[in-house]
Amino acid sequence: MVLNPPEAAGRVRPVVLVVDDDAGLRESFRLILDDHCDVLDVSDGAGALETLRSCQVDLVLLDIRLPDIDGIELLERIKALDEQVEVILVTAVQTVRTAVAAMKLGAFDYVTKPFEEEEILALVRRALEKRTLDREVVYLRSELARQHDFEELVGRHPAMQGLYQLIAGVARTPVTVLIMGESGTGKELVARAIHRQGSGRERPFVPVNLAAVSEGLLESELFGHEKGAFTGAVQKRLGKFELAHEGTLFLDEVAALRVDLQAKLLRALQEREIERVGGTQRIKIEVRVIAATNADLKKAVHEGTFREDLYYRLNVVQIQIPPLRERREDIPLLVEHFIRKYNHRFHKQVAGVSPQALAVFHGHAWPGNVRELENVVERSVALAAAPLIDLKDLPLDLMLPDSGRHGREAETLPLKEAREQFERQVILRVLERVHWNHSEAARILGLHRNGLKLKLAALGIRRAE
Repeated sequence: MVLNPPEAAGRVRPVVLVVDDDAGLRESFRLILDDHCDVLDVSDGAGALETLRSCQVDLVLLDIRLPDIDGIELLERIKALDEQVEVILVTAVQTVRTAVAAMKLGAFDYVTKPFEEEEILALVRRALEKRTLDREVVYLRSELARQHDFEELVGRHPAMQGLYQLIAGVARTPVTVLIMGESGTGKELVARAIHRQGSGRERPFVPVNLAAVSEGLLESELFGHEKGAFTGAVQKRLGKFELAHEGTLFLDEVAALRVDLQAKLLRALQEREIERVGGTQRIKIEVRVIAATNADLKKAVHEGTFREDLYYRLNVVQIQIPPLRERREDIPLLVEHFIRKYNHRFHKQVAGVSPQALAVFHGHAWPGNVRELENVVERSVALAAAPLIDLKDLPLDLMLPDSGRHGREAETLPLKEAREQFERQVILRVLERVHWNHSEAARILGLHRNGLKLKLAALGIRRAE
């Protein structure tokens, strides 16, 4: 009987603690379980509690009769230390009733002396499976909570894990934040995640894209205006600052802000007050400001297009979002996430992506980052007629191996060369993913192993590449 399936090789082994004053019995348990678990053993209750405090234990095999403490009392104290640890009672025949009663206190099961090796292995396996399932439930609950807090931020790359931690830390205080990142990386999603985890989560989150508002209306958009302040101002209008009172104001593309409005924004941040256009009254505001840009603000300061004092006022905490090309491991997760999203929106039942299409996703440069990837998946889900998104569902420009070609050079690329370049790119990407395992690569590509060898020879692909 095998406790751990073959695919679990290399994972951390479960830890079993044997608590029994019989040295021979402790050794018997070690001989039975040593091939499957890391076995610790102690002779009394005090040793058991000390071990549980200092080590991560998954399962306790507990003798009900110990020299220093009653087994039932020890069971309660074990559960008080770690409710998730599983406990199997080891008892003599005449104390079965006590063991059954103990199960009501949280014991997983009991075994009576003498016992068979297969009986112990089966019981331990079931207890460890329950322990694993309990951990998965806890993990899934935390993931649901995390997804709720971080909305559509998806990724397990170390850079993203660091991003989640920084968001959680920043959210606890109303500090001003500057989010840096290329277009399409999800700067607004990060800003929303900070807002949702902050104390003002129930208050408004007000986004404004400074580059999308015409220059003549931008001041009114931010600070509001009084009736008659300018032609067309037929009534008083509140600006984004007032609408975001006690909440969060997200200023996207802050580098696009005019220099004169930069001064007014700086005053609002420093004085915590604004004046509407055409007004004279100072209005107190309590707003957390989160700014974002894909521009190099330091360079803009050096060139005189962005105020240095405003830069430092915004850059209290800087968050840098990695581009998609630097976290390609997250592409399958993102693709799966967007498929679920657009399955729901389009009432489709797309199950996933073919290996060939996924290889194209991995090979693309994604200059538009996550936004570009989402657009491609949205289109693919909309067009997919089969359960899997395949090459035919992808836009042609995504499949061209050299997307850096422009103009007439790209238009005059011979079809045979284009096809060979595409095949070469896909095959290389798949080989890299499977660490040049030809059998696995052939399976993914839908080829016979010998067929793949012929392709490699024809295209001149060698490991050195």
